[in-house]
Amino acid sequence: MIVNLRDDFAKAWEGQDPFSKVSELTGEIYRDVKGRRTLRFEFAQQRFFAKIHGGVGWAEIIKNLLTLKMPVLGAENEWCAIAKLRSLGLATMTAVGFGSLGGNPATRQSFILTEALEETVSLEEYCASWPRHKPNYAIKRRLIEELARISKVLHDNGVCHRDYYLCHFLLHEEAAFSAGQIATPCLSLIDLHRALIRRKLPMRWIVKDVAGLYFSALHIGLNRHDFLRFVRLYSGKSLRESFDKNAEFWQQVHARAMQLDRKINSG
Repeated sequence: MIVNLRDDFAKAWEGQDPFSKVSELTGEIYRDVKGRRTLRFEFAQQRFFAKIHGGVGWAEIIKNLLTLKMPVLGAENEWCAIAKLRSLGLATMTAVGFGSLGGNPATRQSFILTEALEETVSLEEYCASWPRHKPNYAIKRRLIEELARISKVLHDNGVCHRDYYLCHFLLHEEAAFSAGQIATPCLSLIDLHRALIRRKLPMRWIVKDVAGLYFSALHIGLNRHDFLRFVRLYSGKSLRESFDKNAEFWQQVHARAMQLDRKINSG
C-alpha cells in the first residue's frame, strides 16, 4: 500500500484507513463510469476533488492494448503528471493526496485528491460566444500565444495530454483578463489521468494532442491567420520553414482534426 497525504489530511485521518475515508466521501458527483468515480467534496471549509479508481479488469486492459491505446490503470498516472507539469512551470491542479493498493494492475485500487480550482471558466465556455460576438483581437491573440507556449513546453518535454481540448484549459481571473488588466492569461490544464510521459514523444502522440486542440477550436470563429499564428509560435519557425520541414506533421494534424470533426458533427 502506498499513501501520500498532505499534512492536514494526514492529521485528520491519523490512525484510520485512508481508502475507507476516501470511499466515505460525499459530495457532488461529476463522473461515475466503470472503474472511476469523480466527486467534489468539502474538507475544512475548502473544496476538493476526489478521483477514485477501482480495478479496470483484464478485459478492459486487453481491449485497450489490442486497439493500441494506453490503458489507465489508476490514479498514479495523474499524480505523476501533475508533478511533471509543475516541474515545467505550467499551471495545473494542486494534488493533496494519493493512494494505491494492490499489485495486480487489473484489480488495483487507487485515489487522488486535488484542490478545486475555484472561480475559473473553461476555454470552451469562454470562447462559446465568439462566432456570434467577435472577440477583442488582443484577447484572442494572447490566448493563442499562451496555448502555443503551453503545447510546446509539454511536447518538448515528453508530455502528451491525450484529451487535449479547450474544455480542459481553465482560465483564471476571467473578468480582469477580458478587461485587458492581465496581459498573459493564466490557464490551468486539468484532467491529466490519461497523460503520457516519455523521454521523447513519438510523432503520433504529438499529432493526437495538436489535432485535438485544433478540432476543439474549429467552430469558435477563428480565421486562417489565427491558426497560422499558432503554427508559427508552436513550431518556433517561420511558416515557410515549418511547412517545408514539418509538412507531414501538419498534414496529419489537419487530417485527424477533420476526421474528429466529421465523427462528432456528422448529422
